[in-house]
Amino acid sequence: MIDCKSLNKSCDFFKNIYDISAIEQTSLEAFHGGVLGELFVEYKEGEILRIEDGVVQAPNLNFNQGFGLRTFKDDASKYSYSSTIDLSSIKKAVEAVNFTSDSSSDNQNIRLGIPKIHTSAKTNNLYDAAKFIDSISLAKKIEFLREIDAYARSKSDNIRQVIGVLASTWQAVSILTDSGKKSYDIRPLVRLTVSIIVEKNGMLESGMQSGGGRFGYETIINDKTKIAYVDEALRQANVKLSAVKAPVGEMPVVLGNAWTGILLHEAVGHGLEGDAIRKKTSAFHNLLGEQIGSASVTVVDDGTIANRRGSLNIDDEGNKTQHNVLIEKGKLVGFMQDRMNARLMNSQTTGNGRRESYECTPMPRMTNTFMLAGDASFDEMLAKAKNGIYAKTFSDGQVDTASGKFVFSASEAYLIEDGKITSPVKGAMLIGDGPSILKQISMVGADFSLDNGVGTCGKDGQWVPVGVGQPSALIDKITVGGSNI
Repeated sequence: MIDCKSLNKSCDFFKNIYDISAIEQTSLEAFHGGVLGELFVEYKEGEILRIEDGVVQAPNLNFNQGFGLRTFKDDASKYSYSSTIDLSSIKKAVEAVNFTSDSSSDNQNIRLGIPKIHTSAKTNNLYDAAKFIDSISLAKKIEFLREIDAYARSKSDNIRQVIGVLASTWQAVSILTDSGKKSYDIRPLVRLTVSIIVEKNGMLESGMQSGGGRFGYETIINDKTKIAYVDEALRQANVKLSAVKAPVGEMPVVLGNAWTGILLHEAVGHGLEGDAIRKKTSAFHNLLGEQIGSASVTVVDDGTIANRRGSLNIDDEGNKTQHNVLIEKGKLVGFMQDRMNARLMNSQTTGNGRRESYECTPMPRMTNTFMLAGDASFDEMLAKAKNGIYAKTFSDGQVDTASGKFVFSASEAYLIEDGKITSPVKGAMLIGDGPSILKQISMVGADFSLDNGVGTCGKDGQWVPVGVGQPSALIDKITVGGSNI
């Protein structure tokens, strides 16, 4: 259990809202006759600070609080939520989600056998709950953004625009399940983004560096971060100034490490979420135990990595997150499950029940999804590719999660000529599908890395923070499209 004394200014919120026994006890009246579910209570603060063209804009500050009460039985579910957390609202929610609407004997037993509320033991400690948004003053945050702007402009006369953004949220949740188990979590989240536009001979190009995680501002507001982010954004922009048009056609592609894992996340990961498997809307729904990729490919989803953007002490159904192996040496061995889909599939939850806020129902979602390292060297992959493309990192992309078909744009890419990296290229797009690409990965590097902490995943209108990652990898054959950018 999280010690209320360590919660500083949110202590009163926990006292006055989370620990009102009447509200929690009343919510349990919704669970009877095999009906399952949970009460999810949330409080969230957030802020966004931005500097553009040397001007610091007014801070965007927000907070939100409320509860959501869900019941489910078999494959049917009901949900009610409110931004008002009081006994009257809870009673209305219980009525709304009640599966028994008549006055039968079953209805008379609603209040019989209600479990006692007990707090679950807190075994995970993946991030520091004490890192509040105001742990560093507003003045210091503004000063840091101005230092970013000044340092960037001192690096080159070709810079035409500098944008710096600091964003953070601090979320406190309480989850009470139908069994009476109550869990708490405190979730900090911080992100810094630096974007730079440069001009040369009338041509404009941009570069961006972004990163963050579940920690406080203290981790990211420092000279080392300022220098690293500005230098990397500027390097990217300058590389693009000398880029040539990308070739098109079917060819080998070497993927860079870290953020290129977003391709795996989109083209494969969504297809391994339990609801898509159960509803048979995934290309992988009937392939459990089958060899779906090369023996070089092992993919996991792991929500237990300290301080990572996609990590959680508990998921949004109150279950501990886990290290889940999804693909092992090319064989499909597991899926990501929430409570409802796991029950319907005679499986176990994997700690992947997630929701955007109290207004949303949970569903199976990824946390940190990545491919494990192999033993190939980067030079070996270039030599085998011989002539093709090195896609160091991606920008945007489009994916059909049902089929796994995708189009991804490489934000930084280079020609591979005679086994060597040569000219940077622009406009390169990778076109393929998840099930096929897994079989085309013939070599996996030893240079595994997670992304910088920037991922946000959308599904059915809900957005949650995630992580991706992978080592460099060789795709023997994939279609590369180009453009006239």
